[in-house]
Amino acid sequence: MRTLVPPPGPLVGRQAEVGRVDELTAAARGGRGGVLVLRGEAGIGKSALLDHARRAAGFRVIQVTGSEFESELPFAALHQLCVPVLAHLDDLPERHGEALRVAFGLATGTPDLFRIGLAVLELLALAAREVPVLCVVDDAQWLDSASSGALAFLARRVAAEPVALVFAVRLPGEPGELDALPGLVVDGLGDADARTLLAAGGHVTLDEQVRDRVMAEARGNPLALLELPKAGGFAPPDTSSVPSRVERGFQARLDGLPAGARLLLAIASADPTGDPGLLWPAARLLDLDVTAAGEAAAATGLVEFATRVRFCHPLARSAVYRAAAADQRRTAHRVLSEVTDPVVDPDRRAWHRAQACAGPDDDVAADLERSASRALSRGGVVAAAAFLDRAAALSLDTDERIARTFAAVRAKLDAGATEAAAALLTTVENAALDDLRHAEVDLLRGRIAFVRHNDGNGPTFMLRAARQLAGPAPDRSRECFLDALEMALLVGRATGVMDTVLDAAQTAARSPRTPDVLDALSLLATEGHRAAVPLLRGLLDGGESPMWTRRPALAVMVAGELWDPHAHAAIVEWLVKTGRESGSPLVLRLGLAQVASGAVLSGDFGRAMAAIAEEEAIADASGGHPVHYHRLQVAAMRGRRQEGVALFERATAAATASGAGQLVANVHWASAVLHNGVADYPEALAQARRATEHGDLFLAGAALPELVEAAVRCGEPAAAAEALESLTERTAASGTASGLGVAAYARGLVTGVEDHYREAVEHLDESPMLPYRARAHLLYGEWLRREGRRRDCRTHLRTAHELLSTAGIEGFARRAADELRATGEKARSRSGNTLDQLTMQEVSIARLVATGATSNEVAARLFLSPRTVDAHLRNIFRKLGITSRRQLRDQPDLGS
Repeated sequence: MRTLVPPPGPLVGRQAEVGRVDELTAAARGGRGGVLVLRGEAGIGKSALLDHARRAAGFRVIQVTGSEFESELPFAALHQLCVPVLAHLDDLPERHGEALRVAFGLATGTPDLFRIGLAVLELLALAAREVPVLCVVDDAQWLDSASSGALAFLARRVAAEPVALVFAVRLPGEPGELDALPGLVVDGLGDADARTLLAAGGHVTLDEQVRDRVMAEARGNPLALLELPKAGGFAPPDTSSVPSRVERGFQARLDGLPAGARLLLAIASADPTGDPGLLWPAARLLDLDVTAAGEAAAATGLVEFATRVRFCHPLARSAVYRAAAADQRRTAHRVLSEVTDPVVDPDRRAWHRAQACAGPDDDVAADLERSASRALSRGGVVAAAAFLDRAAALSLDTDERIARTFAAVRAKLDAGATEAAAALLTTVENAALDDLRHAEVDLLRGRIAFVRHNDGNGPTFMLRAARQLAGPAPDRSRECFLDALEMALLVGRATGVMDTVLDAAQTAARSPRTPDVLDALSLLATEGHRAAVPLLRGLLDGGESPMWTRRPALAVMVAGELWDPHAHAAIVEWLVKTGRESGSPLVLRLGLAQVASGAVLSGDFGRAMAAIAEEEAIADASGGHPVHYHRLQVAAMRGRRQEGVALFERATAAATASGAGQLVANVHWASAVLHNGVADYPEALAQARRATEHGDLFLAGAALPELVEAAVRCGEPAAAAEALESLTERTAASGTASGLGVAAYARGLVTGVEDHYREAVEHLDESPMLPYRARAHLLYGEWLRREGRRRDCRTHLRTAHELLSTAGIEGFARRAADELRATGEKARSRSGNTLDQLTMQEVSIARLVATGATSNEVAARLFLSPRTVDAHLRNIFRKLGITSRRQLRDQPDLGS
């Protein structure tokens, strides 16, 4: 892509900024890619720094410019980036090449956002084999969200490639995908540098008084220093923002222009493509003298008419557009719509038609609705939301307007525009709605509350929608009740909500039907585990349609409530398989998070860390929020107090900020486990009480064994007995070896009866939950030592120490070692722990390579470039003192 680059020359007052840009390009030239985001107000000099970057020697420069008018068209900016290197498209792996073709409308299908980002990385990496690549992205605040996400993904993964990216983002602006990338704020010039620029040759001569006023008003903004003098300088001082004053300076150049030239400029400003093949035919539709109008418009210096139509600065485009009268703007969009090919570019044509409307137009609204459908088929939820919003505004028919408004609200929610969705929903809240539409309003209010921070009203809205739907749509009503319950369990607390949901659900739907999870949970709440477990287990197993295929998050909690690791493993297997096959980031992330949880509870920290690394890679690739609970579980079981407490504090802060009561309960459970492991029983007791007090599904039951042990050690037998009774009621009903074994060792702690410890060991020998099996041996060995049976206790303490230390469950392992030392026997220390030497990402890469995966396969799995994988492998080999992939298979903790 050829770009217009100003002649080289020193940038006044920008030595530090130029140095940062030069460091970036020099590193990329040496094979170490990177990114720099230049942030600052309009006119502050970001574009000048981009021009400096473009002049770096030895690069292939690819130019991308965000457009205010294309900010809602999916992958518009990404297409700009990839067009110059699409010759390499056929060299990509088939699935990645197909993902790009779908994104760019070259093939039909649903965009795979993961593979699109990885495909762009591979595409640039292939191009960079010939010559280093420099991507220059101006006006990045106007990138469409799909492109912004893909470019942010790319920027975080070019470290091993000779690729540099420089973005320019206008401040102030909305938070976006680029915020977390390395950046540099470009401030105004100092007084001396501003005077130097103002006095530079070629500018108008100003007397001292005027120069001082320009200096004061420009506030160091280079574009203002260059443009304000051209507009005079004798006007009263202006207190508005510098970009606004610069815009008015651009608008001043329009004074005295012939009407035809002003109209031509209005058409040019309304077309974001800069395509002369659209501009000149559109102008001729209005019978403009394009030669005379073009010469007059070009003489202003605002625009250049060449192979592309280019404004001298983005502010010039917006200044021209805003200066045009409303009827002129509508005329410009009308003629642009007429010359835009309805087959090649139907969406831009529909958008121009919409902007040309002075009032409602059902035909245009229907056209926009079709554009929304096309956008959704390509993953463009932001574009779909914009099309539907405008379609609703142009709808004359009331029913159509309401239906399109609901669709636009859903699209805005899917696009993450929560506040915009809430504002749009208010436009129909007071309309004459029937019960179904009132319910739809509440459903959408519930979804909005669900994703807002510190808004616990989601379940309330869902409940109200469920009640409204009970008569006309009973099946949908019950789904809403389940939504309310699941929402409360996932982000809030079950306290009060479960009772409310279950009571309302039973009252609202009395028609004959097959018992469902609401019935099972109602039994659980009213009659206890013995009554509810058969129904819960039937739903969990479910024959051809198990519960977890419809409500996987709730099914995971139910499996935990039943102390059933085998059911949990079946759910996890389905989640991961379904997530990989469907490409759903939510399903796959839930599956991987549960892989990590299951691995922790089976004592396989290598597998847990690999799953966490992959889950975080997908979260990063899809722009999702980080998951905390699997990290909490790893920290709890490993038993590193300082590391664990620091993590718990961060998670608690995040949970408090978002109102996520379920995460708070996870923190309390994890803290109770950790502190029991390090023998800080008072703190363990306090945390276990907090974990159980709200009765959270699964977590309250999981925390009961911690409460029993801590209470016994702290001399609180009544608290221990009460917790044991609740634990026994749960585990006896479920009847799993894991649950029965844990309850048995808890009973041994309370009663001091040896048979209870023996029963625990026997049951847990059949359980995959290694930490609990090891703890049964530890508790039995501790009891035997206190009974003076030194020889008998050593057998169980050795078993406990071997299981715990081999797995890396360090807190409880130290307890076992201390007990062995008290018998006169020294515990054998474990040799170096592989997991301590590697990061989570390195663990994940090492485990995959140990199974025989190639660098390309690992790269696709973890959304990295193959060169990045190879760089990580070199680090892994160095840390572990090995030289080949084959040797990874023999490393402890890395076996699959």
